[in-house]
Amino acid sequence: MTTRRNFIKHTGLLAAGATLLPSFASSMGSAKPAIGLQLYSLRDIIGKDITSIIEKVAAIGYKEVETYGYSKKDGFWGLDAKAFASLLKENGLKSPSGHFDMDGFINNKSNGMEELKSYIGAANVLGSKYITVPYLGANIRKTADDYKKIASKLNKAASLCKSSGLRLAYHNHDFEFTKFGNTTGYEIMLNETDKSLVDFEMDLYWVVRSGVDPLVLFKAHPKRFTMWHIKDMDKKNNAINTEIGQGAVNFKSIFAETKLAGVKHYFVEHEFNYKPNELGSIKTSFDYVKNELL
Repeated sequence: MTTRRNFIKHTGLLAAGATLLPSFASSMGSAKPAIGLQLYSLRDIIGKDITSIIEKVAAIGYKEVETYGYSKKDGFWGLDAKAFASLLKENGLKSPSGHFDMDGFINNKSNGMEELKSYIGAANVLGSKYITVPYLGANIRKTADDYKKIASKLNKAASLCKSSGLRLAYHNHDFEFTKFGNTTGYEIMLNETDKSLVDFEMDLYWVVRSGVDPLVLFKAHPKRFTMWHIKDMDKKNNAINTEIGQGAVNFKSIFAETKLAGVKHYFVEHEFNYKPNELGSIKTSFDYVKNELL
């Protein structure tokens, strides 16, 4: 028998559930992205004991790593792709992106296609999402036409990546912001590459150091910047990096526009003229990103 008291109690529970469910759904949909590390940050020590270094990276709290320096001959710091994938898995790490030298492919060298195929193979063994172009040699980026040719080659490489279940991304430095009339090399690449194929990994340090506002780029090219390098700039010398949160980059204003940028992966990186206590420093940066930015 349904009494008034039971009816009120029942409807009260339903009302409470209706209040709680949206909150629960919202919390489920707002999970913080994993914090990754570009392993180049540990370049001076990583080759000495890859197993120990990866264990320590995971112990700090990083959940993703971005590789660099892969070759078919030497693999990842002496480990082939399968062995390196196992090492990452043992430590609860994923590698959604890797930096691979693409100058050979862009320069139409005879081994360029073979290199790209080896990169795709290694990336798929790791379960990666991206083949990322880390740099362009000075000899292939002298003019606006050079950048148009580069964009065309990126589209071709991206098509090959797509056929293997991967995407192509481009990582910037500062040279891309050299002016060619009223445009830059970076703008040319953004405009000439296929949005459905090519993403961009924005290195926040290099963009800010170049005098460019990342927010302006986000607004002009929304959802193109699916990965970021989080790297701070020393307050006294802009040619030196420092731990995240201790430098001149206003990360909080940038992180307020993550949806506009389309970012899906963050990689802490300590790069230029910066060689402190590597493991201690990447922990300091991790803690700041985790506690202040995400």
